[in-house]
Amino acid sequence: MTITAPTVSARLSQWAIDLSFEQIPESVRHSATRHLLDGVGLAIAANRLHAAHAACTVARTFSSPSGVRMLGSNDLLAVSAVALANGVLVHALDFDDTHAKGLVHATAVTLPAAFAVGQSVDATGADILTAAVVGYETVCRVASATPHGFHARGMHATSVSGTLAASLITSRLRGADAEVAANGLGIAASTSGGLLEFLETGSDTKTLHPGLASMNGVIAAELAAAGGQGPTTVFEGKYGIYAALSAREADPEIVVSDLGESWETTRISIKPIPACQLMHVTLDAAKGSSVAIEEIERIQVIVHPDSAPTVCEPRETKNSPRTPYDAKFSLPWSLAAQLIDGEVTVDTYRVENLDRPELMRLAERVEVELGPAEGFAADASGHVRIHSLNGDVWYGTVAGSKGTPQHPLSDDDLLTKFRTNCGDGSQADELADIILNLANQPNVTRLHDLASSIVFKEALRS
Repeated sequence: MTITAPTVSARLSQWAIDLSFEQIPESVRHSATRHLLDGVGLAIAANRLHAAHAACTVARTFSSPSGVRMLGSNDLLAVSAVALANGVLVHALDFDDTHAKGLVHATAVTLPAAFAVGQSVDATGADILTAAVVGYETVCRVASATPHGFHARGMHATSVSGTLAASLITSRLRGADAEVAANGLGIAASTSGGLLEFLETGSDTKTLHPGLASMNGVIAAELAAAGGQGPTTVFEGKYGIYAALSAREADPEIVVSDLGESWETTRISIKPIPACQLMHVTLDAAKGSSVAIEEIERIQVIVHPDSAPTVCEPRETKNSPRTPYDAKFSLPWSLAAQLIDGEVTVDTYRVENLDRPELMRLAERVEVELGPAEGFAADASGHVRIHSLNGDVWYGTVAGSKGTPQHPLSDDDLLTKFRTNCGDGSQADELADIILNLANQPNVTRLHDLASSIVFKEALRS
């Protein structure tokens, strides 16, 4: 008699369905609420700046009397449509969190499914928070099993892994059993994708990836609940996501290793800069430069080999970005902007800044050197040497970028970012308090009321 061991998918599903709120350590709950707070603030900011117009426009075509609300709107829409819109809203400014080992934007695929499905079943805050932790663990672990492997294949790891996280969140909140949840994962994996081709053209396709992944994950779980079947070997299988979509060796066991004991939710970085995470450490290292702009002869930067193809190549495009989104993935241009303007903010990437000649001239003086291929690119150290015309050299270095688990944003720093993104005073404070105490909320109705009110008020002011 042959005994077949449970697949990774089956084990992950069983854990996700069985997990109770009480089993989640307080530190993990706090981390999850911090990331959800950040995500809500980013969705409100994207609403205010009309940064996710296409996704929100399409989502509104799926109106439903029994539907749910996306963040910043009172329209009732289909659950999957809200997952689409919220995913794009959270990610639209490229200001959302990053898990270094997996190189995924965890909240952009976790929050949309948790909030959309949570509304549809009138889940308590504790239930939604528990499902969110399931999502955070899933998206981070799936990508961590092949560090930079999806990116090396030209795939967006957030999109590949996000469908699975959203599906498991949905199954959890809808009360599915482990077998149905595993079928949902199998179905979701067939929709995993997300091409990095946007890097070649400067388009903003990447902003859509988390929304599409969240939407597809929700639908996959609903298909499984309706009787649809998916392969339970989507991780270790011959044609599973690693074999098909990763260019590097994968260890599927990492997906389920130490589940419930080791928590990836506490290892996610929160961005203080609205640009690709891979260049944050260089920008941090360059802060405090004492060299006058007109005296700079050249700038040497040391970059992790896995970061360079995304933020440093090809140089002609990086020196002169074609679109605002292109600029968010240009280390030379963004570094020049920081040195000239003193900081990098959402306003840095306005279209009118792209053709500033002083930025392009300084970007051309950036020389990129590859550092050792050790550790994970998003956790690398940063090193900058600025050579002046008189022969002096200013040297800046940091062990890691601000906002990472090793150098975290304080709760006060995070609240400052949240308030800035919301642009509202008292209501933003009330909204922050609700999210940080999500476990005590009867549902997320008041949360959505406040988000919609803030967006409406800001629209009137503009």
